[in-house]
Order: sequence, then C-alpha cells, then structure tokens
Amino acid sequence: MTQATSDAPDDVFDVVVVGAGAGGLTAASTAAAQGCSVLLLEQAAVVGGTTAISGGMVWIPANHKAAAAQRPDTLDAARTYLAATVPGQDRTRLETFLASGDAAIRDLEARTSLRLQPVITYPDYYPDLPGATAGGRVLEPVPFDASALGNAFALVRDPLPEFMLFGGMMISRQDIPHLRRMWKSPRSALYVAKLLLKYGLQRLGARRGTTLYLGNALVARLLKSAVDLGVTIRTGATVTRLETDPHGRVCGLEMKDASARPRRVRARRGVVLATGGISHDAELRGNFVPDSAGTLTATVAAGAAPRGARLASAIGAQLSAATREGAFWVPASTFTRADGSRGVYPHTVTDRAKPGLIAVDGNGRRFVNEAVSYHEFVRAQLAHANSAIPAWLVCDSRFLWKYGLGKIKPFTLSVHADVKSGYLKRGETVGDLAGSIGVPPQALETTVAVFNKDAEHGDDPAFGRGSNIYQRSLGDADHQPNPCVAPLKQGPFYAVAVQPADLGMSAGLVADDQARVLGVDGRPIGGLYACGNDMASIMEGAYPGPGITLGPAITFGWIAGRQVAEEPAS
Repeated sequence: MTQATSDAPDDVFDVVVVGAGAGGLTAASTAAAQGCSVLLLEQAAVVGGTTAISGGMVWIPANHKAAAAQRPDTLDAARTYLAATVPGQDRTRLETFLASGDAAIRDLEARTSLRLQPVITYPDYYPDLPGATAGGRVLEPVPFDASALGNAFALVRDPLPEFMLFGGMMISRQDIPHLRRMWKSPRSALYVAKLLLKYGLQRLGARRGTTLYLGNALVARLLKSAVDLGVTIRTGATVTRLETDPHGRVCGLEMKDASARPRRVRARRGVVLATGGISHDAELRGNFVPDSAGTLTATVAAGAAPRGARLASAIGAQLSAATREGAFWVPASTFTRADGSRGVYPHTVTDRAKPGLIAVDGNGRRFVNEAVSYHEFVRAQLAHANSAIPAWLVCDSRFLWKYGLGKIKPFTLSVHADVKSGYLKRGETVGDLAGSIGVPPQALETTVAVFNKDAEHGDDPAFGRGSNIYQRSLGDADHQPNPCVAPLKQGPFYAVAVQPADLGMSAGLVADDQARVLGVDGRPIGGLYACGNDMASIMEGAYPGPGITLGPAITFGWIAGRQVAEEPAS
C-alpha cells in the first residue's frame, strides 16, 4: 500500500473524482448535490472524454419517459432480454443497474441540468430475441444551448470534426432526412435554410455552433450541473498515485497540475475513478482482446498519466479475469487530417446499413450482414481474421453522393483529396476497384453481380440484410422495398478500409453493486469507487443495445456519488 506522508496536503475536499466523462461528471454532481465539497480532475485541457464525441445514447430499461411516450417496458422484459444476450456471470450488479437506472435519471433531472428524452424508434440490437423492445429503452440528451455555459463552453470537448458541417455545426438525427431531401423538397430546403441561418448567427459570438446534440449535449448538461453545484474543476491535472491511510483506506492522491507542479490532495470521504478505462494501455488491453484485433481504439487519447486501472492496481485492486471478449467493438477507418492529427472514424450507423453498399474481405467476398450492429460487424471480422482485417466497404457513385462514406460527407463535390491520400479507393469499374484495393477482380465482380441480381428486388438471400426492425431503422426509409438493400450499378466505384477498433473496454476494475472497487482478496477497498469504463462492465463484453456503456456509467456514477458522500469523513 502507498501510505500518506506526514506533510500537510495542498488541498482538502470531501470527494475527489478523477476523470470528467459522463461517469465522472455524474459522480461529481451527485456528491456535490449531497452537500460534499468536490474536486473533479481531468487530465485533458477539456472535459467530456469519449462521451463528448459519442452518440450520447443512454440505455435505461423500464424508464418512466418511455412509458409516458407510449413505449412501456418492464424490468422482467429487460431481464429476459439480458439473459439472452449477456453471459450472466455478474447478476448482482446487473440487477442493481436495472433497479436503479430510472431512479438515477429521476434524481439527476430533479437536482441537475441533465435532461433526457426517449428515442422511441431505436430498437435493441437483437430485436427478435425475447424481451427486446422496438424503442424507448434508450434515452438521448435533450438538445442544449451552450451559450448557457458562458465561458465554461470552452471546456467542452469538440465533437469529431468529421461529424460536424461547415467547420462547427452539429446536426441532429431529425436534420439528416431534410439534408438529403433539400434539393428535391421545398419544405426540406426551407428547413435547411433555417438551420444555416441559425448557425451563422451563433458563429457571430462563438467559435462553433452553440446548439449541441448527442454526446456533446450530454457532457455540456453534466458540466453545467457540476458548475452550478460548486464542483471545483481542474483540467490538465495528472494523477500519479493514490494514497492510503494505515488501515488501507484511500484518503487522497498525488497529482501534477497544469504547470506540472506536484500537489497532494486529501479526500476526506473518498476517491472516484472515472478515467475512461484501459483502451490506451496496450499492455493491459492485450489481456482482453484477440491478437488479431490490433491496437486501434476510437476512444479519446489518454496522454501519459496512468489510468484508473493502473492507479488502483498499485494499491491492490482487482482487474477483470483475462478474456478475449473484453471490448466493445466498432469498425473504423483511419486517416490523417490537414493539421497532421490522426483521425479515427467509427462506422456506427451512418453508412453500413444504407442501400447500395457491401462489405467484402481480402478475397473480394462478402462475409457479414452489413446492417448488423457495429459490435457484431467487428465480431464477424475477428471470426474471419485471416481475410477480413481489414475489410472493405464498397459502394457506387450514387451511394457516395447521397450517403457519404466514412469521413466523406454526403453531397461532397470533389473527393480528389481523399483519393489522393489513399483513404478512398476508386475504380471506373468494379474490376478496376478490385485492383485498387488488392482483391481478386473476378471474385469482386462476381460478388457484386450476385448481390445486384437480388438487390434489384430488395432481397439479400445470402445474409438477410434488412430482415429485422433494427437493421431497417438504420437504412433509408425513402428507399423501398428494403431500406437496406440496393444494387451497386453506377460507376465510378469506391471503397474504404475498416479495421477493428474499440469504443471502450468491457474489462476493467472489479467493483461491487455499490461501485466500490474490490481488492484482490474480494473485499472493498475503503474510500475507492469506480464508474464508467474504469469499472468492469455489467455487460461482460456483450452489446445488447444503444447506450449500454453510458446507461451504466451514469447509473453507477450516481450510485458512486451517493455512496462516497455517505462515507464517514476522515
């Protein structure tokens, strides 16, 4: 154990939270609402972590908002569904999540600026399994006007630039159909014109648009909550170790501030770890993923400081048992931005399920239903690791113009730069494209011809694409008879390479149902809590629906905040 020194600390707070993503911000706000003095430390210069660049979906079964929107759900239905999708080794925490999720949302909305609304048309990822719902189980943040943050808006991490328009304009799911139809529908053209006018006015006083959606809105709402509740927020803060008292209880930490000056902070009631997990710790991550998966992650870069798993392990905390199912997966394409930074584009819902695209392996053959969840897509890649890493998303010119592909947005007038950089492969014919991506031309031509024959009628007998409500919800409702299937016919043809990347790790610190970190002896380490991706996931490597990382992160962040606030002060 690393015991505290006799020197007086530089700062004293009731609670210290390390990491300012959804879990950390929730824990900090909850503890502050309980009357605690709270210090929130974030290694980056901005807050939000991976949450800020995510879709911001929050999976909470049997929530009261879905019921009010005529999408009733029950905990028994959720249990049935999770029994069919989650391995089931950790039912105690799973039951705590089910019992506490809606209570957490109710309490947070009563005490903070968090506001969520049900997404009534977003099904669970395995909608044909018993207990699944067609929508409402997932919540999304209500759009947020960031001008309400004042100067604190500068603390919110920007979304990925590839997910914004015109250098800083976020768009909602409801905006996308209007953007697609703006050349054909006067109503949509007017809708888009109003969006652009609103954005232009916002840019007169802000460096980017102030209407926030998705994960950015979630972070902004939680940040406003923390600020309003008096949480002390320090960015650029590197935590180097946890301190314990003679009884082994965590009583503070050592850190370096933005000026790299060492500081000691005492935590009278405890410390909550919410640093984002082990995605960027190659050594630890390697214990939980197949070798063929590589090291790519779509999570926010970690920097040099030790993450929660390292900090806690140094004082005897327990990590998940080794497994090859320890990640939440997404197919991702990579590129270099104009400023020289590396871009990682997560292919979640914007392109794979749309009509007019197929995915092929290195042999030029399809290997998966392209419209399955991003997690299942990568699981298929890993199952065909010898040929499907990387895989290629292949489309024709009509698809590229209407839907975009990866970082390439719809209605892009010229893709020359992306072809020149190598991100986008191009061929006048399917055979030419095969040569560009290094697959056998005859095989790819045959694959496309066979697919096209049935796709003319909206069919996919090989993989059943568009066969359930989840897949169809991600297609193009304007395309019939199957919103997920159309032939690839109009050259030139294009392709982008995708490889496995994690959206966060399922593996992490072992904790109990009160978010208390457990030692290698199975007992709680006094004064130490974990939430978010620092806590080993209750989903145990499964991905049953949208928001199954943020739902537990907020729920256990709320639990951790309440529990640490009740610790006796030392």
